[in-house]
Parts: sequence; C-alpha cells; structure tokens
Amino acid sequence: MEEFTRAEQRALEGHFTNHDRPVFAITTPSQADRGALMSRYSRTAKSMRRVFLDEFARDASRGSRFYERVLGEYGDDSVAELGEAQAAVEGISNIAVKKMQDRRIGLSFLEKSTRYVRWDSKEDGRYRFCREPRIMGSPLAGEYEDACDASFEAYSDLFEPVLDHVMRSSPLEDVEFKSSRTGRNAKFGRLGQDDARAAEAAWRRASTAKALDVLRGLLPASALTNVGITGNGRAFEYLVTVLRGSALDEERKIGGQLYSELGAVIGPFIRRSDGPHGRAMAAYARSVSDGARAWAGRAGEKQRPGAYVRLAGRAPEPEALDSVVSALLYEHSGSDYRRVRRRVRAMARASKARMICRLAAMRGNRRHRPPRAFEAAEYAFDITSSFGAFRDLHRHRLLTMHRQLLTARLGYEVPRGIAEAGGERRFRECMRGTASVYERLRAKMPEQAQYVVNMAFNYRYMMRMNLREATHLIELRTGQQGHDEYRRVASSMHELVRAAHPALSRIIRFADPGAARLGRLEAEKRGEYKRRARR
Repeated sequence: MEEFTRAEQRALEGHFTNHDRPVFAITTPSQADRGALMSRYSRTAKSMRRVFLDEFARDASRGSRFYERVLGEYGDDSVAELGEAQAAVEGISNIAVKKMQDRRIGLSFLEKSTRYVRWDSKEDGRYRFCREPRIMGSPLAGEYEDACDASFEAYSDLFEPVLDHVMRSSPLEDVEFKSSRTGRNAKFGRLGQDDARAAEAAWRRASTAKALDVLRGLLPASALTNVGITGNGRAFEYLVTVLRGSALDEERKIGGQLYSELGAVIGPFIRRSDGPHGRAMAAYARSVSDGARAWAGRAGEKQRPGAYVRLAGRAPEPEALDSVVSALLYEHSGSDYRRVRRRVRAMARASKARMICRLAAMRGNRRHRPPRAFEAAEYAFDITSSFGAFRDLHRHRLLTMHRQLLTARLGYEVPRGIAEAGGERRFRECMRGTASVYERLRAKMPEQAQYVVNMAFNYRYMMRMNLREATHLIELRTGQQGHDEYRRVASSMHELVRAAHPALSRIIRFADPGAARLGRLEAEKRGEYKRRARR
C-alpha cells in the first residue's frame, strides 16, 4: 500500500473514506471532480489518491476543465457516464413523463403514484392538469378544459362510493392478522386491542389503494404528476436533446429547464446538448419522426377497439430450446459455440426439457433470476391495454418498446369496481365527452389531442424481450398486490409463452394469475408487522 505523509492524510480527509486501505469510496464534494478522478485514473499509473493530491487538491476547477478537454478534443462519450445527478421535475403531464421514461438506459425514475395519492386536489380553485399552449390558443380551449374538469369531477365524486364498495366487498371482520400474544393468525374479532388497531390500519390503507386503482382510469393524460430522476451525464444529455426536439411545447420547455438546472451540478457532462451536436441530434430525431409518420399515413390506418395481447414474434420451440441450452453449456465448457450447438442438437428433447425443469426447481423465489442463458429466447408481444396498465408496464427497462400516439379510438372497459359501486353511467358519460373533444382536437393537432384522453382508454404498443426479462415481468406483474389491469396483461403473456415454448416456460415458477380481492392487504400487513417489531 502506498503511504501518505501526515499532511497528505489531512488533505485526503473529506475526499476519500480512508487513506490506508486498498478499497475506498470517493467522497469529494464536487461531482465534476469525482467523475474526472475516475476518468483520469484510467490514463495514469498513479493511485487515485495520488492523482487527487497531485492534480486536483489545489485546483478547484480541475474536474470541469478536464471534462471539457476530453469531450472536446477526444469526443470520449463514455466519460460523461462518470458524472451523476438527481433531479426532480414537478407539475408535468403524463404525456411528458412517458416521453422522459422512454429513455431506458442510464436513468432511473420514481413517479407520483396513482395508488397511494389522490389526484383531485385543486390549485387556485382549478384542477391540476396541463393547459397545453397550442390547445389553449385554439378555439377548442374551452371544450378541452371542460372535458378535463369533467374527468376530475367524476374521479372525485366516485371516490367515496367506490371506497365504500371495496370495504363492503372485503370487510374488516374477514381480515386475519398475526396475534402478538400467540404468534398465530387470528380473525379481527379475536385480536387484542393493539393488534386490532394495526389490522384496521392495514385494511384501510389497502382499501384506499384498491379504490384509487379502480378510479385511475378516469384521470386524463393531462393530469399533472411529479417525477424524480437519477442518472449519469451521458443519459441526461440525451434526454435533454430528445426533449428539446419534441413537437410539444411542454416537453421542449422541460428540456430547456433541465439543461439549465443540471448545468449547475454536472454542467460539463451535458454542455454539448446546447451546441451544434445537440441541435443536429434534435433535428435528426424530428426528421425520423416526421418521415415515419408520413410513411405510416400512406400505409393507411385501422383502429379496432378492444384489448388484446398477441405474440407477434418468437422462434419455434426446438430452436429456442437449443439456443438456451447451448448458451447455458457454453459458459461452462471449453469448446467453441458451434461445437456446443451441435452437441445440443444431438441431445434428446426430453433431456433438454429435464435440464430446464431442474433449473426451475433451483429457484426459491422470484428474486432468484434465471441464468443469462435464458436471454437466448426472445418474444415480441403486440398489446392493446388501458393506458393506465401501460404506465406500469412501461417501467420495465430491459426490453425494447414501440408505442403509438394515445387515442380515444380503441375503446375502453368499465372497471368492475365502478360498475358494482353504481358509477357505470357516470363513467361512460365521461368517456363519451372525452372522445368527442379528442376527435375535434385530433383533426387539427394529433399530438396535442393526447392530453385529453383518459387512462381508461385502450392504448397500443409492442414489447420485445427475452425469456429472462419475461420471467421477471410476468412473475412481478401477476402478483396479488398488483393492479387488475396489468395483472391480466401479464397473465396473458404467460399463457402465450407457455403455448409457444412448453419446456422453456417452466422456468416461470412464481406467476400468480389467481383473482385478488384486496391486493395490497398482505403488503400492508407486513408493513404493520415490521412497524410493530420496531416499536
């Protein structure tokens, strides 16, 4: 280990977690210095702490200047990944936040929930939705505002009836909770006072979450949300560039604001998005979008209402099975891939199927991910589901998604909870009003027309993924605590994989397609157990 003098040790304090061990964390306050240190580290024989002492300790602007030189002279994009930042964007529409979340590499998002938060609050006496500049400058501004107001009013008015229905459907008396006295589950009526209070709190939270799940389809895509973003400089640079090239005023404005605010934190990493590089990239993105839209228009358009999940592409089972088994054996053999593949082809199908079954049996829970070999089998799912269900499925990162503009032409489904609570007529009136305004907006401004569409309307998109990611998505999204809409999509995906690849699909061990009554209840009870244990 390199030794440092007392003076050097004092200089290292506050910048590294230790000065005398081979493993340490970088804690220097400047983000530019942290990233520059990492990048400079690869271009010198010195230790990182020595680089800091020799080149950074007495020069506060060293990190920024280093990045400007590397990015300007060498164009080494990868060094921009060494700068990270956290940002928040508040009061943006569900159209804009989906555009941001399309950037699936290098960024992580946390968005305001439709399950735990009521969305019918007002600001200065008005519901909170995006009043898009082009719409508000058109003769249809009044109709647009009326349609969005009607959606929020229906959401607000139906909350109590739906919550009451949920509570009556899954009454507190049926809830079982772990007794602190016996350690066993007992019905609510047999619990002690403290346990009964905890059980009731969990039941009320789960009931409210269920009611809000049922009602979210009434929210228009213009409803304002908040999103937190963590990411590296390279990903933020691309995000800013894409937003600035958008056809929507809201998204262009967000791009400019993000650039300004991130500039104070990771300025050197994103500077190119405001120069010739960024402008050329934004123009290229607009050209691609405009060209594809023109070609698609010449191909014609058919809107068939109704939800569905279809398997649009996959390899035949023998080929997919051979690919997975070959990838599995290749990692642990000393042969080249062609030789391994020939050996696998010569194996009996039953032997290969037994191999998959044994691997599946090794998985103790859904967090035991299948090995990477399962990435060798791929699927393309063509899906039409509610926009609300899409919002949840859109969060999966390790896949490729293609999606269309949001429309009111693909129909909708009345949520069972609303129908059973007596709100079906109000729900349908809201959807008819939205569809009418949407058509008038679409004739003049198809991209802006998306803002008025409710989350209950069906939306069309395609998801391409490998079997490893499909296993994760299906097992997570069929869980009992999930929303009924995306649970149906994930269950349909599971059935399609099973039909296409009976042997390979056995790796999906923890799908749970059964009906859920009060989905969040078990999770809320676990939360109460933990809170009680801490007390």
